[in-house]
Amino acid sequence: MHSLVLLIWLALCAAQDARQRRISNVLTFGAGALALIHLWVTGTTWFGADAQQGWWAAAIALGLTVPGNFMGRMGAGDVKLMTAMGLATNGLFILCAFIGAGIASLLWLLIAPRVWLHMSQRLREHLRYMEPGTSKKLPFAPFVLLGVLASIHWIH
Repeated sequence: MHSLVLLIWLALCAAQDARQRRISNVLTFGAGALALIHLWVTGTTWFGADAQQGWWAAAIALGLTVPGNFMGRMGAGDVKLMTAMGLATNGLFILCAFIGAGIASLLWLLIAPRVWLHMSQRLREHLRYMEPGTSKKLPFAPFVLLGVLASIHWIH
């Protein structure tokens, strides 16, 4: 059940990021606030890990995303998204999700030039910020979603 809600939240973030190249503060801060409340009330993350693991996961997420933000490769929404997810899960999950997102983005860079030409005009318009070669900074949330799907499969 927890995984399903996390996937729905990430799907909303990914869709918004792919369409607008931004993630709403309502989605990121809202999820972060709910994760914090859950940590304080229950002493565990939403996925059942100790609160300390949630704090470490948030620190790992910040350590992995803040440098990308400073270099202009990631947006602030990506930092907030990964930090909120860290507070809700654990360090292993964050690491697997981040590695999975990196692999998914690399695969996208390799196959997108071929696939993009065969996509419908409507789909290309919805995903215009995912177009290969248009920017050095692709939306990260869609790749995080794929990384989380892989993480759920690997961890569970």
